Amino acid sequence: MHVLVLGAGLSGVTTAWYLHQAGFDVSIVDRQPAAALETSYANGGQISISHPEPWANPGAPLQVLRWLGRDDAPLMFRPTTDPAQWQWGARFLLECLPWRTRRNTAAIAHLARWSGERLRALRAELDLHYEHLERGILHLFHSPAEFSQAGRRVQELTHFGIAARVCTKAECLRIEPALAAQADSLAGGLYAPGDESGDAHLFTQMLALRLSSAGARMHWGCEITRILSAAATRRESVEAVEIRDTRGELHLLHADAFVVCLGSYGPRLLAPLDEKLPIYPVKGYSITAPVVDPSRAPSVSLTDESRRIVCSRLGDRLRIAGTAELNGFDTRIRPERVAGILDWARTRFPGAIDIAEAEAWAGLRPATPGNVPVIGRGRHDRLWFNTGHGTLGWTLACGSAAALAELMSGRQPALDFPFRDGRKT
Repeated sequence: MHVLVLGAGLSGVTTAWYLHQAGFDVSIVDRQPAAALETSYANGGQISISHPEPWANPGAPLQVLRWLGRDDAPLMFRPTTDPAQWQWGARFLLECLPWRTRRNTAAIAHLARWSGERLRALRAELDLHYEHLERGILHLFHSPAEFSQAGRRVQELTHFGIAARVCTKAECLRIEPALAAQADSLAGGLYAPGDESGDAHLFTQMLALRLSSAGARMHWGCEITRILSAAATRRESVEAVEIRDTRGELHLLHADAFVVCLGSYGPRLLAPLDEKLPIYPVKGYSITAPVVDPSRAPSVSLTDESRRIVCSRLGDRLRIAGTAELNGFDTRIRPERVAGILDWARTRFPGAIDIAEAEAWAGLRPATPGNVPVIGRGRHDRLWFNTGHGTLGWTLACGSAAALAELMSGRQPALDFPFRDGRKT
């Protein structure tokens, strides 16, 4: 059975790998000249199993109001005339209801745990090296009020089988000595020893090379212009995708099944088929800078819960990422948004990195209102989805791909998760 995977980011390449391992004949098509050059290029680097709670939670609406007008706001809403933005925003507010937040948190937690297991097995099987560190993630709290909630979070994580513990300021400094410069402002932390960090871009490119060597066909530099469907008995069926190659010529790519892993751009391509995905782009920013003083730079991955900024050591570089911006498909790097991240780096880890050589990046994270990805069947025959992972694309990548391979093989994954089945809608 020939499967064509649409998109060669982290989601698309891991999907192609697990399908190949399940015995499918696999091809990938992407508009870029290589894998992981858009959303997967410079994310925060965290495998954050310990952070399953979505942005949409009961406290989010008030927080967003407090952040209005701030250039360094962790979540910024820039209104546009796009109806999809307002529809997504309304659904986001709906997902903030307590019971929906609990449901979404549980789904994400179950998938995240399973995904971590799949990643570790894949790394051991292929002997992959992508500047990963297995030193856990330390969540930092800079106010007593925020730190007071750490115990509750540990209880929730323990309920889902995720190891975590509350740490005093002194324990945080023992886990990561580079925090000494910010000790005065630190209230405490939450440490999740089973979490990891690593370069998602490097991981994806290495896996794409393994796929190509194993016989998968890679259609690079090919823009997907439309998905073609035809009537098949009582249901419509996807028959092919139309692509424009590097010479500007149009071609059709046929397959027995098609998997959409196109991130924020999937809903637009699927709209003519009346396949609706609740996905909207949420722009994130990062900087990547050379480490000039290893003793001052952290090696444990960090999450600043007060600023919603994450930090990961990638070999001799430090990746610092943060902010979420709803501004349509705007991919411009706004200096005022980067400035907040740079300021965080200067004040938290003075002298650790070469600020002048920092590489700024912005990417569109495909987010569903509740941050639960869309995995499973489409309404059309032969159409499948693995998309909408939002801020947890790296965390959920291997588990989502492995689960989809199980579904496409006719098996139900041993996982409590709301897989999509468009045939029942």
